[in-house]
Amino acid sequence: MPTSLLYHGFGIIGYQYVRTFFKQGIIWFKIKKDRFSLRCPVCNSWKLTLRGSINRVFRSIPIGKKPVLIECPIQRIECRACGIIRQVKIAFADERRSYTKAFERYALELSKYMTISDVAKHLGVSWDTIKDIQKRFLQRRFSKPKLNNLKLIAIDEITIGRGHRYLTVVLDLISGAVVFVGDGRGANSLKPFFRRLKACHAHIEAVAMDMSPSYISSVKENLPDALIVFDHFHIIKMFNDKLAELRRSLQREAEDDSQQKVLKGTRWLLLKNPENLRKQSDEHQRLQSALELNKPLATAYYMKEDLRQIWDQRNKTVAEACLSAWIDKARISKIDILSDLADSIEKHKEGILAYYDYPISTGPLEGTNNKIKTLQRQAYGFRDMVFFKLKICALHLTKYALTG
Repeated sequence: MPTSLLYHGFGIIGYQYVRTFFKQGIIWFKIKKDRFSLRCPVCNSWKLTLRGSINRVFRSIPIGKKPVLIECPIQRIECRACGIIRQVKIAFADERRSYTKAFERYALELSKYMTISDVAKHLGVSWDTIKDIQKRFLQRRFSKPKLNNLKLIAIDEITIGRGHRYLTVVLDLISGAVVFVGDGRGANSLKPFFRRLKACHAHIEAVAMDMSPSYISSVKENLPDALIVFDHFHIIKMFNDKLAELRRSLQREAEDDSQQKVLKGTRWLLLKNPENLRKQSDEHQRLQSALELNKPLATAYYMKEDLRQIWDQRNKTVAEACLSAWIDKARISKIDILSDLADSIEKHKEGILAYYDYPISTGPLEGTNNKIKTLQRQAYGFRDMVFFKLKICALHLTKYALTG
């Protein structure tokens, strides 16, 4: 086999081809380092004395379905220039690994489209080998993402596993990349992120988040110049939770079975947007029957629809007037859940209206959280939390086009 084929086929340069043999379904290539190309690994001198060698075997890119192993004697030398005694460097592989750099690149390329198990099965190696290749690559690229260009970010939490375990995720809203994954939730989980952010001298203009008091205090303390934008989806979700709670209490207090029957099963109809009700079904009629049955329920439902309009106004001034009017109507209604929501919304009024300065939300981060859950299900959980966090940071580049 020509020596040039070693380079073009397996990425090996500076070695001489010796022979090829086939053994137990494996293709073996034996190569050796040219004596006159040996150099001291410390001072790069060619004034060397040979001190024996040791044979090593490295897995390389397969040929078809046949595994390929590269056998090469690694020379031990004594440098007469600097006096060091050491093995020469291996050009085509990491000296601590049992596979070539070309094999590593090939495994990483396959990993863009296949799961770890699929890649390991295809290449005939262990799951841990492919995981180790991926982890070292992800550490090089994503262990310390660049934060100096961050301007708009979103912060949210995600539940992982069982037992109320949480991760706090920070997303760059411009690039769509996860720039930080912290343990737990709340202010403490964000401390490492803010330390790195301060060292990078990044100028954050706006932060999209929910109305979590711990997140609010942490952002205000560490990013005093950043504008906090409360996510409108979280606000509507908070209202929907209260609306569902009101429906349950009304169903329990219903005077007769006919009223209970009307209210039963209407939870999702109340939470749906009117435009999403199916016209071919009886959803609209069932909803109207439930609303006609109970005035507080109808008031709360229509107040929810009014609240959704806050984010569809012409400008911030009109939106502020609409929001103030909504707060007044909620208090006048004398419905407990509306009064409580009015107090909460008035307290966070500035952050709600900040949407008109920076029309951002945690929506992209919610999409990323769904990808994280899918990633976790595909792997049946992660034992290595460092690896899991690195995989999250690389989610925006992942494509599983061939799996399934």
